[in-house]
Amino acid sequence: MDSESLAAAGLLAALSRASEILAGLRHPFVRSELFSYFLPDAGARIGTTVTLPDGREVRFEVSITALPATFLVEGSITVESDALLELPRKSLPSIRDGLAVFDDYVEEVTAPAARLIDQLLDEIV
Repeated sequence: MDSESLAAAGLLAALSRASEILAGLRHPFVRSELFSYFLPDAGARIGTTVTLPDGREVRFEVSITALPATFLVEGSITVESDALLELPRKSLPSIRDGLAVFDDYVEEVTAPAARLIDQLLDEIV
């Protein structure tokens, strides 16, 4: 396999891991829906939208985009248009570095999920 094929396989594996982790964000009192889509020109965003009983949507998402000579990685948690967590946009020189940060961002976005959902549900009651 050439280096571009290995990079593509690594990206697919990272997106699959992220999808599995984000799909696991469940709570007994909310509805959740996994999403993924491509970003122009060469990127992907993956996440979960949680709908609270009052109709507000909480989005847990991460993205990676390939640009000439760099990879951009982002992650966030938002409620409607309010950011609860906005990880810094990182620009990395290699796909290996980009995927390492992408995996870290998946963990950082999902780690506080249960606590944040519980806090938002407590605000409703």
